[in-house]
Amino acid sequence: MKRDYPEAPIVGVGIVCFRGADVLLIRRGKPPREGAWSLPGGRQKLGETVRGCALRELGQETGVEAELGPLVDVVDSLTRDGDGGLQYHYTLVDFRADWTAGTPRGGGDAAEARWFAPAELEALDLWRETRRVIELARGMA
Repeated sequence: MKRDYPEAPIVGVGIVCFRGADVLLIRRGKPPREGAWSLPGGRQKLGETVRGCALRELGQETGVEAELGPLVDVVDSLTRDGDGGLQYHYTLVDFRADWTAGTPRGGGDAAEARWFAPAELEALDLWRETRRVIELARGMA
């Protein structure tokens, strides 16, 4: 299924991974939101569980391993083009996780990966839903 102008929503799985109070973010290497900081994650494959997808994407995009925790939320991401057409439609399933091993490095669709302290998040131009999901996950500790 093509990512832009899809015929149906695409399921994406994200991970809010913590190492203490720090949260792991990636700089997106592809649209939508190319160049922006975001949660690690990606498209679910046919026959793959959402939990399996979460751990696979975390490893591919960051090189980090984690213990997967509870579901945080499900978020709709709809991006319209200049003419109002629906260019991207993702249903994002976000899980909380706690770091167990690995040093972050960008891979897969991620141009970069690194830990951010809570105070550093304010300076980032995060999508409002990303910020909201991080805070929800932080409260689940």
